[in-house]
Amino acid sequence: MLLGVVSDTHGYYDPELDDVLAPCDLILHAGDVGGDGSILDRLAALAPVHAVWGNVDGRYIRQRAEEHARFRAGGLRIWMTHIGGRPGRWSKGIGPMLREERPDVFVCGHSHILRVERVRALGGMLFVNPGAAGRQGFHQERTCLRLRVEDGAAKEMEVVKLGARTG
Repeated sequence: MLLGVVSDTHGYYDPELDDVLAPCDLILHAGDVGGDGSILDRLAALAPVHAVWGNVDGRYIRQRAEEHARFRAGGLRIWMTHIGGRPGRWSKGIGPMLREERPDVFVCGHSHILRVERVRALGGMLFVNPGAAGRQGFHQERTCLRLRVEDGAAKEMEVVKLGARTG
């Protein structure tokens, strides 16, 4: 199974996402979708989508997405939310919930900072923040990820660079 992971599009859909995410079996959008939902529609034309809303998303996106999405994919327990913090500096309330739930993969966005790491203190949970695929924010390069899952385990993570934030 191949998962596409994107976040912080802020209303901008990079046409390159069509090719990057087309091979994916499932696409995860970690919030701050932006706009009227057309980004979710374009992603859904490629593969099924799980999405969470972010702090800048309005009513229309919040009606179509969850604040916290918990689901299974390829045998992995995945928890996705927009504002999650990072290992060692979790957002308010997230650390205790992670210790209680222990997902295999925790996906969040918000920071616009690409970060992938194993969290040993949480049983080797995989922390994933795909950075930002949109043009709004302070990031210099737009990014997303592809995660290969085999036999219920995350096997390979590919960082896809989409170009400069302004380009």
